[in-house]
Amino acid sequence: MTAAHIALVTETFPPEINGVALTVARLANGLRARGHAVSLVRPRRRGDTADAQTTLTAGLAFPGYRAVRFGLPAGGALRAAWGRRRPDVVYVATEGPLGLSAVRAANALGLPVVSGFHTNFDRYVEHYGAQWLRRPAMAYLRSFHNQTTTTLVATDELRESVQATAFRNVQVLGRGVDCALFTPARRSATLRAAWGAADDDVVVAYVGRVAAEKNVDLAVDAYRSMQAVHGRMRFVVVGEGPAHERLRRAHPDLVFCGFRTGEELGAHYASADIFLFPSDTETFGAVTLEAMASGLGVVAYDYAAAREHVTHGEDGLLVPYRDPRAFIANAVRLISAPGLLARIRRAARTTVLALDWGRVVERFESILTRAAAEPRPATPGAWPAAPRTWSPTR
Repeated sequence: MTAAHIALVTETFPPEINGVALTVARLANGLRARGHAVSLVRPRRRGDTADAQTTLTAGLAFPGYRAVRFGLPAGGALRAAWGRRRPDVVYVATEGPLGLSAVRAANALGLPVVSGFHTNFDRYVEHYGAQWLRRPAMAYLRSFHNQTTTTLVATDELRESVQATAFRNVQVLGRGVDCALFTPARRSATLRAAWGAADDDVVVAYVGRVAAEKNVDLAVDAYRSMQAVHGRMRFVVVGEGPAHERLRRAHPDLVFCGFRTGEELGAHYASADIFLFPSDTETFGAVTLEAMASGLGVVAYDYAAAREHVTHGEDGLLVPYRDPRAFIANAVRLISAPGLLARIRRAARTTVLALDWGRVVERFESILTRAAAEPRPATPGAWPAAPRTWSPTR
């Protein structure tokens, strides 16, 4: 069976650490393992060198948040590159200027293009004092994605939500979790001691970007209420972001660990006991699955990954969306009932053991196959479309 050339366009990619970057890397590696040629288009970082599989474009750091970059438009370069080596299908993972120019270039060439709705930018703006931008942001996202063959979202809930706002051709591509990397077996007494936590102390963790849109302040408020019930506790923050220094100054007793990756990240999860995740802007929230795989008691809003995979009171606690009082109450409930916490922690890992990345990649491949099979005429004056005959590698 014929392998395909798949072009992936993203404005974030490892070593950057965020859900979009890590998901795109998983998909790219999975497609390559199944025999496909995968070329990557992304913004250039300091010290980068291009290779045969990577096209580097101009990019800028977000103001006040240098760890996150966005790509500048590169339509001319992409039309030239894809004209020389025509991909069978294009996947655009991000909706920034680079992503938009990639969608337009693909359409000009008659290439099938699939997009990923990975980030709720329309909700982000509320956390930065610009709620008035929410409707324009959603209008832009709808226009962006409706220029593509298919839009991929992470959950059925999100599919229903965006379809209700006139997004077309939306399909669900779930997420997996690496249960060998994220496992209770990585629990470290040495690491807990470095945090100042004794064997019988309860360690509460937050893992993710330390930023306004992640609602980390609510996690801290919940922790303070938990302390009133159980005095022997520590709160560990894993990650960095624009709110990092403000939180550190305001709460010097918290343990700030910075970015962690790989086995080190796995040990940080496993060495905690409870995971608080009050973010209300997720399209999925892979950290929820990582925490469950690590055997933690999860408290999260009832949407995104938590709604998909948590059964309230059995393998985690679900909180009505954007109800901060209920979030704090559920966190206090968990620390107040050791038997409940122990039962939830045991059940959490069992729940996610079946969530294999291999199945996600196979579905992704199938979606790209169907997109590539649909004829798409090129814009007049562009290169002619070539016939597509590839099918999934088995």
